[in-house]
Amino acid sequence: MSKRAADVAESASEHRYEFGGRVGVAFITFAVHAVPYALAFLCNDISGCPAPSLLHPTSLSLEKLKAETGWQGVSGLLNTNAFLGTLGWYFLSLVLYAALPATTVQGVELKSGGRLTYRFNAFSSAVFTMVIAAAGTIVQGAEFPVWTFISDNYVQILTSNVIVANALSVYVYVCSFSVKNGNRDKRELAAGGTTGNMFYDWFIGRELNPRITLPVFGEVDIKSFMELRPGLLGWILLDCAFMAKQYRTYGYVTDSMLIVTFTQALYVFDALYMEPAILTTIDIITDGFGFMLSFGDVAWLPFTYSVQAKYLAVHPVSLGPLGCLMIFAVQGTGYYIFRATNNEKNRFRTNPKDPKIAHLKYIETKTGSKLLTSGWWGTARHINYLGDWFMSWSYCLPTGIAGYMIVKNAIVPGITSSTAEVIQGEARGWGMVFTYFYMLYFAILLVHRERRDEEKCRRKYGKDWDEYCKIVPWRIIPYVY
Repeated sequence: MSKRAADVAESASEHRYEFGGRVGVAFITFAVHAVPYALAFLCNDISGCPAPSLLHPTSLSLEKLKAETGWQGVSGLLNTNAFLGTLGWYFLSLVLYAALPATTVQGVELKSGGRLTYRFNAFSSAVFTMVIAAAGTIVQGAEFPVWTFISDNYVQILTSNVIVANALSVYVYVCSFSVKNGNRDKRELAAGGTTGNMFYDWFIGRELNPRITLPVFGEVDIKSFMELRPGLLGWILLDCAFMAKQYRTYGYVTDSMLIVTFTQALYVFDALYMEPAILTTIDIITDGFGFMLSFGDVAWLPFTYSVQAKYLAVHPVSLGPLGCLMIFAVQGTGYYIFRATNNEKNRFRTNPKDPKIAHLKYIETKTGSKLLTSGWWGTARHINYLGDWFMSWSYCLPTGIAGYMIVKNAIVPGITSSTAEVIQGEARGWGMVFTYFYMLYFAILLVHRERRDEEKCRRKYGKDWDEYCKIVPWRIIPYVY
């Protein structure tokens, strides 16, 4: 056996099945396909959020539920315009990636030796895109075709991205078998993605950093491109489309809608501006690129994270000055923790002698790595996740005690003809299942990710990690967890 093959075999043997193994990833694969559609259909602009039949399960019938959700059969999940529009969005992302000025950054050293070079201009690409969108909105208002296209084809765009994510995951899995021994192309397999079980390896990702060379566009790192481009900015475009829909429907935009869009855009543009920081994340360093990341980047993230804006487009919520101030306080606290902790970590990794962090204490492991034991990272081993979770609250709180019903043929004051009225009624509170889903899911995600981080660090640092845990005993929330 060659040294390269031996390294892969040894590395793979150190990694156990994650996510509950084969059964777990099968369940997750089904669930992540089902949940975005459930959020889209069961909280809708046809009958209510949730669909009224769900409030009376004893009289629930499939036919009634289909009528309340606007179900048009499987064929209604996709159309040609939505699919071509989605492909056009990916094409535009590639054009901006190749055409706009970029900074070139070296990645961390690969286990098999060498470093990959990354081309970063996601922030300028996003700014360019949003300037065009803003110009179109100034000229055509809420009727700007991009916004109406998204609103009219929401489910079909979701399906298009589901298709892209699945196709891409199959492509990178097949291509991973062309990785050659000797690391001649700086390609290597992910330690956790070489179990030999085809389904599990496809899910978790077999190749660490798959790349493709395209005519005109040149070489593209698939993982970093998908992580920060089509899906992440797509999330904000969805928010903007729902804001435009609220204006078309009611003639105004609520403070709650503005807060949701602003706080989520702040998170996204911060990530894009700090694009090189992605190179030190577990996604890039450790995880292979497979279905998990492919689907998460372009199907799960934009279509589950934008649920609050989708809800507010149909049921406007007015927060008032005090409500806005409280939510901004939550967002500001979360953002401060998130950005301060990540800046501290990145400075320490890139230049430990930086005056801003030179005073921090640390322990040095046998591998040569240094683990901070003071500052932010001395309060909890994954303190940055706490900031992340606080920010998730600010996305959900603007929807209030969520839930609404759409009453057909209601007489609305000030309108002479019969129309549909949006009221809360008996749906009040039940809509929180949808609008607060992100906050609950994100807590589970962060705890699970923290557990994965801990396991990887314990394998890597051994007894040094145990010593570090004695010095920094808390995982995410000091004195709590």
